[in-house]
Amino acid sequence: MTLKAYIWGMRSITLLSLIALGVMIVYVDPESSGIIGITLFYLIVFFVLSGIFNLGLIFIRRKLLGNEIAASNVGLSFRQGILLAVLCLVLLILQSFRILVWWDALLALGGILLIELYFLNKD
Repeated sequence: MTLKAYIWGMRSITLLSLIALGVMIVYVDPESSGIIGITLFYLIVFFVLSGIFNLGLIFIRRKLLGNEIAASNVGLSFRQGILLAVLCLVLLILQSFRILVWWDALLALGGILLIELYFLNKD
C-alpha cells in the first residue's frame, strides 16, 4: 500500500467517524441512552481523535522528513496517534466523572510516554 492510498483511507475513515460523531451528538440523548450510548460516544470520539492525530503526525513527518521516510514511519505515526487519542479519552473520562486535576493529567501523560518509550526500545 502506498502512502497516498493510506492517507486517503485514513481521511475517509476519519470523515465517516466525524459524521457518526455529529449524528451521535444531535440524535442521542446521553441521559436516556445509558451506558451503551456513553460507551458508543467515547468509542466514536476515539476513532475521530486517532484519525486526526494520525493524519496530523503523517503530515508533519512528510513536511519535515520527506515522503519516503514518512512512508516508512506510517506504523510509528499510527501508534502515536492511537496513544494520543487514548490520552485525550482518559482525560475526557476523568473530566466526565469530575475527578480530573492537573496532576492526574500529568500522570496520564507520563503513562503514555512510558508506553511509547517501551515500544521505541522494543523496535
